[in-house]
Amino acid sequence: MKLDLAILFPVLAVATWICVPIYAALVRGRFYAIFSAVLLGFSLPGALVLHARLRAAIPPEWVFALDVVFAWSMLVSGVQFAHLVRARMRSSAFRWLVSVPGQTFIAGGMLAGPWLVVLLPFRMLFVALGWDTVLTAWTFVEAIPLALAVASVLTSTAARPETVRIRLAREGPKAFARVAVERVHGRVAEYGSGAAARGSERPSERDPGRPLRIVQLTDTHLGPWQSVSRLRRRVAQLVERDPDLIALTGDYLTMESMGSPGCLASALAPLVPLADRCVAIFGNHDHEAPEHVRDAMKELGITLLIDGEACFETPAGFVQVIGSDYLSQDHAKRLATLLERHPRREAHLRLLLLHDPVGFHALPDDDVDLVLSGHTHGGQVGLVSLGLDWTVLSRTRWPDQGLFARGASRLYVHRGTGFYGFPLRVGVPAEHSLLEIFGA
Repeated sequence: MKLDLAILFPVLAVATWICVPIYAALVRGRFYAIFSAVLLGFSLPGALVLHARLRAAIPPEWVFALDVVFAWSMLVSGVQFAHLVRARMRSSAFRWLVSVPGQTFIAGGMLAGPWLVVLLPFRMLFVALGWDTVLTAWTFVEAIPLALAVASVLTSTAARPETVRIRLAREGPKAFARVAVERVHGRVAEYGSGAAARGSERPSERDPGRPLRIVQLTDTHLGPWQSVSRLRRRVAQLVERDPDLIALTGDYLTMESMGSPGCLASALAPLVPLADRCVAIFGNHDHEAPEHVRDAMKELGITLLIDGEACFETPAGFVQVIGSDYLSQDHAKRLATLLERHPRREAHLRLLLLHDPVGFHALPDDDVDLVLSGHTHGGQVGLVSLGLDWTVLSRTRWPDQGLFARGASRLYVHRGTGFYGFPLRVGVPAEHSLLEIFGA
C-alpha cells in the first residue's frame, strides 16, 4: 500500500500530461491541446519535486495523508482539463470538488517551479555542508507556493463592499503618475437611496454639488470561480446602491460560460430595472464569443458600445460616454480617430470606457475627463490587502489598479469582479465598489 501510494501521484501526473493533450487534440483541436500541454508542463515538474521532498521531510505518520492530497489534486486537475475540452458551466458540487482544488493545485505547481529554481543554490549549499536538519526545514520554505495557492482561494472568492471617491481636476502631473484615491470600506450614507426600487425613475432636478455615482463591473469571468448565482447576488447588491450609471467594461465570460449560452443574461438579470443607465463594451475575451455577449446585452436592454457613444442626463449632470472596442495595437491612431468621431459635448462629463488601461498612455492630452478600465485584475499578486498599492505590475507599462493621472485626464483601473483560470489573486482582492466622481 505504501509503495502504491508513493507512486500514485507521479503516475497520475505523467498520465494526465500525456492523455489530456491527446484527448484535446482529438476532440477539440490543436490549440487547446498545446495550451493544456504547456500549462501542465509548467506546473507538474515543481509539484513532483515538492511531493518527493515533502515525503522525506514530514513525520512518517503524515505521509499517507500527503500522498492522498497530492493524488486527489492531480486526479481532479486532470478531470478539470478534460472537462474544458467540452467546456460548459457545471454544478456547485463539480466546481468545489473538481474545478477549485484542481485549478488551485495547478496554480501552486506553476508558482513552485520558478521558486524552486531561485532557492536551488541554497539547497545545494546545505547539501554540500551536510546540514540535514536545515535541509529538512528548508523544504517547508520551498513549499510556500502551495500554501500561497491555497490561501489565494480566500482572496479569490471574497469581495467586500466599498465606496471609491475620485476627484477630477482641470490640471495634473505632466507625466503619467499614480494619484491618491479615497476608499471607504463597507456601506456608507448615499444619495438618492431607494430609487432603484422605483425602476428607472430619477429626480427631476439636478444637483451640481452631488457626485456622479457609477458602478463598474469588469472582468466578471463567469465560470468555475464565479457562478451564475454568485454573480447575480453581487450585481443585485450593487444595484441596491442606486448608481446613476452602470459601466460594464468587458471580459464577462470564460471557456465554461462560453459553452453555456444564456448564462450571462441570467447572471446580469438584476440590471434590468436600471438598463437605461447601463453601457457595456467588449474586452479581449469577449471576442472569443461575441454573439453570447451581444445576445445577453440585447436581452437585458443594455447599450453595447463598440466604438460608439451614449449620452445621459443624471442627477449629477450630463455625461458623455464613449465606448472603445478592445484594442491590442495601434492604440494612438484608433483612439484618436474614435475621439475625433465623437467630440466633446458642451457641459458634459467626458467618460471613456477602455478595457485595457495601457491605452491610456496613447490618449490625446486632456481629451477625456475620466477613463474606466479593467483587464489587469488589479495586478493579481501584490500587497493591496495590506493597504499598499504595490503589485507585480507596478513597474510595468500596465496600470494595475487604482487612480492615475496625466494632465487633466484621470484613469481608474478596477480590480475586477472575478478572474480567469487559476486562483492567483494573492493580496489583491476582487473589487465590489461604488465610484463617486466629484467634478473639477
